[in-house]
Amino acid sequence: MPGTIYVINGPNLNLLGTREPETYGRATLADIEKLCAETAKRHGYAIEFRQSNREGELVDWIQEAGKNKAAGIVINPAGYTSTSIAILDALLAVKVPAVEVHISNIHARESFRHHSYISKAARAVICGFGAEGYALAIEGLAALLGKK
Repeated sequence: MPGTIYVINGPNLNLLGTREPETYGRATLADIEKLCAETAKRHGYAIEFRQSNREGELVDWIQEAGKNKAAGIVINPAGYTSTSIAILDALLAVKVPAVEVHISNIHARESFRHHSYISKAARAVICGFGAEGYALAIEGLAALLGKK
């Protein structure tokens, strides 16, 4: 097996399925975890799927991914996208290829959502495809990793 992909989810994503379904859809976080596991398995990867409302815990998991020599990271930093230099610094420090994913198109929303600190450390950014964006992120990451 080529390794593990960490799928790290930020604040309020535990409310998916009921939180603003017109923006985020009806898929739950459990649905997304299943989608990620199936997609990763097709490429021979395992996943570590995590969600936290606490910034420091997200940083800890990024560092854990680095320590465990994860193949890659798919991260939806959610509300920390436009505020967290700590998450940016963690991603830059671990040097694990990362793909940033957002369920909604952050560029079609409020202006404060248009800036992402995380993008500076990401190999790619996917937004606006709903829950399917996670599968696209894993597909893209697998393609990037396959080119090594």
